[in-house]
Order: sequence, then C-alpha cells, then structure tokens
Amino acid sequence: MSAPAASLSVDTTAPAIRVVGVTKVFGTVPVLRGISFDLERGKVLSIIGASGSGKSTLLRCLNYLERPTSGEIWIDGEQINPAQIARVRAEVGMVFQQFNLWPHMTVAQNVMEALLRVRKLPITEARARAEHYLAKVNMLEAGARYPAKLSGGQQQRVAIARALAMEPQIMLFDEATSSLDPELTSEVLDVMRGLATDGMTMVVVTHEMGFARDVSDRVMFLHQGVIEEDGAPALVFSHPASERCRQFLSKYLG
Repeated sequence: MSAPAASLSVDTTAPAIRVVGVTKVFGTVPVLRGISFDLERGKVLSIIGASGSGKSTLLRCLNYLERPTSGEIWIDGEQINPAQIARVRAEVGMVFQQFNLWPHMTVAQNVMEALLRVRKLPITEARARAEHYLAKVNMLEAGARYPAKLSGGQQQRVAIARALAMEPQIMLFDEATSSLDPELTSEVLDVMRGLATDGMTMVVVTHEMGFARDVSDRVMFLHQGVIEEDGAPALVFSHPASERCRQFLSKYLG
C-alpha cells in the first residue's frame, strides 16, 4: 500500500493562492495571457466572463489539471510544480459542472473512496468523516442510495461533500450549477453560501451573477485570457471600468 500524499506546508502569512504571470497555450492558441493575482485566506473570488475567456482553464491550472505553459502558482506560500500534483489535489478540492460520481457506488462509498485510497484512513474513520460532510450538505439520509436515484442538485451536493471530506485548504468550483434547473441551482448555491460563511477559501467560476455579487469578497472579469476587471463586487457590478465588462454585465443583469 502506497503512503498517503504529504500535505502542503502552510505559511499562514502568505496568500492562500498566488498566481504570477501564468500563461496557457493550446497548440498555437493562447488561452491565458499572463494572469497574476493573490487571494487571501478565507476569501471568496468569483471569476466571470464570456465562454472561451479562459475562466475554466485558469481554474484547472490552479490544481494542475492543466499544466501552465509558463508562470508560477503558489498555494499557502509554497510554489507548486508537476512533482507535487498529488499533494496539490489533496489540498485543493474541486467541484465540476458534471458530478462525476461513480454510478456503481453508493453515496457514502463515493465520499469514502478517496479517504480510503488517498488519505489512507481506516474504514471506520472514513465512514464517520463521510457522514459528517454528507450531513453538512443535507445528504446524510441518502448515504445508502446510488447516484442514479438522486436529482442533479442532490448529486452535486454529494460531489461537494466528497471534495470537502478531503478537508482541503481551498475549494474550486467550475460552473457547479450550470447543468441544473433553477430549483436545483438554489440547493447547491445554498451549500456554497454556507461554505463562504464558514470561512472556506473559494474560487468560483460562475454565471450566477447574484452569487458573485452577494457572496464574493472579490469579482474578476476575464476577457480573452486577460484580467479586464478585478475588485469588490459593489464596484465591479456598479461601476466597471472595462467597457467589455459593462457589456457582459448588461447582458446578464439586463
């Protein structure tokens, strides 16, 4: 049995995330063009922008699902490199648009799997932790059910519980509600609001402008792989300096 991935060392004086000059090129197409920003611990950053602006690529670079073409990414004061991918993914949880639950496993088993295989927890401890985080997203009673028996909103809440059970330092959300209808979207956003209230450091790629405006500490607008706007929600939504950001918000906010 392989040893569990070592945790990243935490420098509490450093930003939770530091991105320095990150670029990403697919073939000959530049998708990210020198992205730099810091995110302080316990803050919520929402990234908005049109499809193809580089939002999801940036998010995937933060935990090395995509390897940046150039630039630096620091997590909790430690610079990340390809040799640390397993460590990064253990400490940086990610929730995707698609739920990616294993259909042949129950809800509880889905949440326990990484705890057993990656964290190497004893089964009793893994089960207790899975139950704790399922309760946190109001899905404890569904532990013995299979994903096919759940609604989309319920499946996404299980996916969030699975990520939280690893007890990451940071949570990334990539359009976590975009495949859900409005009622189910509300379920998932309520869970995300609760995480923000609890002080979880979060980076959220979203088209939910209400969430970005009301829950975020900071909003970043990407256009063609460049940060065009970055600031407090009240400022970005009320007085954007970028004409492209104004056009984007007028489309979504009427």
